[in-house]
Amino acid sequence: MRVTFYTLGCKVNQTETGALAQLFEENGYTVVANDETADVYVVNSCTVTNFGDQKSRKWLRRAKRENPGAVTVLTGCYPQAFPEEAAAIAEADVVTGSGNRRAILADVQRVLDGSEQRVVDIRPHQKGERFEELPMDKFAEHTRAFVKVEDGCNRQCAYCVIPRARGPVRSRDEASILEELHRLVQAGYKEVVLTAISLPSYGTDCGTSLVELVEKAAAVPGVERLRLGSLDPDMLRDEDIRRLATVPKLCPQFHLSLQSGCDKTLRAMRRPYTTAQYAAIAGKLRAAFGAENVSFTTDVIVGFPGETEEDFAASMAFVTGQRFLKVHVFPYSRREGTPAYDFPHQIPEHEKEDRSRRMTAAVEQVRATVAADMEGHTAQVLLETPLSATLFTGYTRQYLPVLVDAPGHRSGDIVTVTLGAWDGKRTRAAICP
Repeated sequence: MRVTFYTLGCKVNQTETGALAQLFEENGYTVVANDETADVYVVNSCTVTNFGDQKSRKWLRRAKRENPGAVTVLTGCYPQAFPEEAAAIAEADVVTGSGNRRAILADVQRVLDGSEQRVVDIRPHQKGERFEELPMDKFAEHTRAFVKVEDGCNRQCAYCVIPRARGPVRSRDEASILEELHRLVQAGYKEVVLTAISLPSYGTDCGTSLVELVEKAAAVPGVERLRLGSLDPDMLRDEDIRRLATVPKLCPQFHLSLQSGCDKTLRAMRRPYTTAQYAAIAGKLRAAFGAENVSFTTDVIVGFPGETEEDFAASMAFVTGQRFLKVHVFPYSRREGTPAYDFPHQIPEHEKEDRSRRMTAAVEQVRATVAADMEGHTAQVLLETPLSATLFTGYTRQYLPVLVDAPGHRSGDIVTVTLGAWDGKRTRAAICP
């Protein structure tokens, strides 16, 4: 049997798809690429935007049209958040949510063997539910390993449907995480990224903390670099920053969630910090790790309901002033089931797209400046994608993308380089003699 996966959304979704692929392989399936014919087609959906839902439906319909005898599966956040809508998609033979992922295998088998024509198996999240273990030992398209350590979110931001899709905070057992890290090291991985839906919430439901996990993960022999997923700035305490700065293996790159650089918009979004508080946290991280060593990335939403041109200008000024190495800019997507769906003064789509283009252009200029400031510095690079027998793309500890000629090396190696000029996409780098 052959199975293929189409994944939308965040790193957590991508990690979960890898775990599902491993689960299918362990049960006799062969995982194939999307452009190959398969017996089972799985869409791991994202529902952060309406566009994500549309892409999931479109891919399912195409898969069923071109392969009418195959089993099609819709899983992930979309059916979990909107179960009735997802269940009504006739092209999906199996519909499951973001909980009880292991059941997908049995659900698919019931359709394959003809015991049921169609399976809808969406289980509501419940208070007190446990983290679902989905071990993963290999990452076919990555030289870095991604380890999911938490699921769910307890916050209620006005624009966000994720608490509805993912349920409450659930932390993975520490022993399970460390055991997986040992396996990944044995498989040859040197850099590990800790991912989650609400990463700084790790341990709040079981009496530990993210900082404790980082310290213990760094102590695993063979782990050379640790990287953190997205962080909410208000959840980083001074003591957390101090302790993190004492972990040499922790990459000094922080994805600090922002969403807007305008205080009025942040209040409307129900984000629990101001721009001044955000800047203070970033300043403390720079002081602890060294301003020349640390880098920041973030997410920004433009066109939120009620955002005036003046509000947008204020957001733009703050965002560019923070000198982010990378900014993911999103036009606001109106999501049913969120408070912001019914907010007055919704922004027209064409205006949201215009603001997105302007913000993107501005942050790309800043990115080029930040990258240029790194020219001449020495850095460690994890080699990732080989472009030829000797040429690789990779990332520094600060998450600066580089292009390096590294004869005699291979993907997964860590090399020391001197950073060169930025070409608009990556920095040229030369291996230090």
